[in-house]
Amino acid sequence: MSKRVKINGKKVAFKQAIFQIDEAHLQYEKFNGQMSEEIVRLNLNRGDSVAAIVHRTADDSLILAEQFRFSTYEKGPGWILEIPAGIIEDKDSNAEDTMRREIVEEVGYRVNKLQHIHTFYLSPGGTSERIFLFYAAVSAKDKVSDGGGLPDEAEDIRTEIILVDDLLAKLKAGEIIDAKTIIGLQWLQINRDNL
Repeated sequence: MSKRVKINGKKVAFKQAIFQIDEAHLQYEKFNGQMSEEIVRLNLNRGDSVAAIVHRTADDSLILAEQFRFSTYEKGPGWILEIPAGIIEDKDSNAEDTMRREIVEEVGYRVNKLQHIHTFYLSPGGTSERIFLFYAAVSAKDKVSDGGGLPDEAEDIRTEIILVDDLLAKLKAGEIIDAKTIIGLQWLQINRDNL
């Protein structure tokens, strides 16, 4: 049974580059069936994203991207090791096409078959962004470039190829700090014997 939500007003409070903050004045149905008082909620609306576990099956390794992430700089390392990912840029793009493009741009592999694993919210208390997570098996013949990202998007990506066992050890030691990469590695750990 779905609950009621009444939007009393909504506006764009901020918009720059890929970020938009929506401000909503709303009421929602509480668990006791009554409507809440009007509240104000902000939502970071930057669209949806994609990410993929790119698995070199011949040597049981993953292809990852290391790059500078400003949002992590003041509280962490700044440079993050993560699975390839990107933003679905417009309403005419779909998640699979975007993921194929990002894998070529970031790590230099062409992928024909993507397996959709899951779609999840990153931080539902403040952003509507979802990530479509995929699995892709690749081989040496799928390598088409060095990757590295797009200079016109200020990307400077270093490709890392790491054995799955080594990555799982890093995960256990708390060395992987990117949520989509953690989720992807946990999925791989559970499903590895069936791939």
